[in-house]
Amino acid sequence: MAHTTQHWIDRFLHHLRTERRLSANTCKHYQRDLDELHDWCKTACISDWRTLDSHQVRQYAARCHRRGLSGRSIQRRLSALRSFYNYLLREQQVTLNPGLDIRAPRSEQHLPDTLNVDDIARLLNVSSKDTLALRDLAMLELLYSSGLRLAELVALNEGDVDFRERVVRVTGKGAKTRLLPVGDKAIAALQAWMRVRTRQLQGTETAIFTGRGGKRLSARSVQQRVKDWARRQGIPGDLHPHTLRHSFASHLLESSGDLRAVQELLGHADISTTQIYTHLDFQH
Repeated sequence: MAHTTQHWIDRFLHHLRTERRLSANTCKHYQRDLDELHDWCKTACISDWRTLDSHQVRQYAARCHRRGLSGRSIQRRLSALRSFYNYLLREQQVTLNPGLDIRAPRSEQHLPDTLNVDDIARLLNVSSKDTLALRDLAMLELLYSSGLRLAELVALNEGDVDFRERVVRVTGKGAKTRLLPVGDKAIAALQAWMRVRTRQLQGTETAIFTGRGGKRLSARSVQQRVKDWARRQGIPGDLHPHTLRHSFASHLLESSGDLRAVQELLGHADISTTQIYTHLDFQH
């Protein structure tokens, strides 16, 4: 059975990569969650996944809960299970999806961290004109101006920013592309960086944000640079690039009150994901 199960997991992951065009990172999470379920099935002496029923799925969710997993983590594992069995249904390998209508226990909802407008202004008040400072200011401005995810920022290439129309084209989760407006200060910072960027390029590198070696900047490097600038500018706490995305969404909702527009700009598939910012708005 293990070989058969692995065969179908591999086919499912191939389906996610090629048909649904999910990112390598998302596919890795699916594989990890399905491996966890597979291990539990062996522990529970369930030799054939085709016999898995809803009662056993509830037992699996309860076991995850006893191990201290959050409701969100358990829900993600159940979602992976449901997606896998939907695929098996399509391929006529099973006759039912045992994960339907099974929900994870609720966990306490944590509001995302945001910076207030004054802290944002302090963070973006970069006066240095050296090459790295110009690059970092362009990254910080763009993260806040357009609400980019970290992965979207590092994936940007030449041509993704239209300076005349003042928009940036990003590819988000599920390989979905969206056009986002870019503010005047972010445009100016990007133009200043692009003027010096070519000095350190190597070969045919097309990335907008590059490191000292002239190659595409890694997500980890961006995280470290954001932390460094927060410390330099006296911003309290452990600042993460995603905090700028949260701040963008929160400030935009405060000023516009248009939740649907914020959803579209953030690239959320479900508006319930965006609704977390209404709680921040209420606090404000």
